Amino acid sequence: MADTVIQAEELVKRYGRRTVLDGLSFSAPAGALIGIVGENGAGKSTLLKILAGALRPTHGQVRIHGSLGYCPQQVILNESLTVAQHLDYFRAAYHLADTVYADALIERLAYGQYRATPVGALSGGTQQKLNLTLALMHRPSVLLLDEPYQGFDWETYLRFWGLASELRSQGCCVVVISHLLFDQQRFDAIYQLRQGRLHPQTVAAADITNATGSAALQEVH
Repeated sequence: MADTVIQAEELVKRYGRRTVLDGLSFSAPAGALIGIVGENGAGKSTLLKILAGALRPTHGQVRIHGSLGYCPQQVILNESLTVAQHLDYFRAAYHLADTVYADALIERLAYGQYRATPVGALSGGTQQKLNLTLALMHRPSVLLLDEPYQGFDWETYLRFWGLASELRSQGCCVVVISHLLFDQQRFDAIYQLRQGRLHPQTVAAADITNATGSAALQEVH
């Protein structure tokens, strides 16, 4: 059995009197593709930020075994810097010797013509491609994706799934959080975030397209 690379234990997050996460526990092995779906306001982004270490839980803890890549829904880029400048900045931040893998990702995602373009002049979809490249360029053990399809055209969507499949084969655990999960058969496991906890859903069910699916759910302990 593959080693566990991400583990969350009894996560609680409160904002005043409002409890967003209520004792949520979750774990995933290397090489797994995990989907987490939930209605708007269910706490998906809160969960992802806690898993990424960008937000502290009220209670509980998260363990990541290996390196982490985090791709938030809202891209965090400097609009005045070019694509190439972002790569160089993150190369230094990750202590990488070169940007060879990042360059390969740019070609894979088909936006090489924008290397010298300031981010502020890029479309939202191209910014999201750069966001994904920066999250992956250090070859993380765990990749956390918040609404990764946003701004992608159909061709890029297919390239994304090809890349996700390749990452799985290399042992990277990919966690996708979204209000809609397309191509559910691609996932190893799907969970619904509801009432502050994760509930597993049978991957084979064809109608897991939103957070209001009527199939019976079993709570994860």
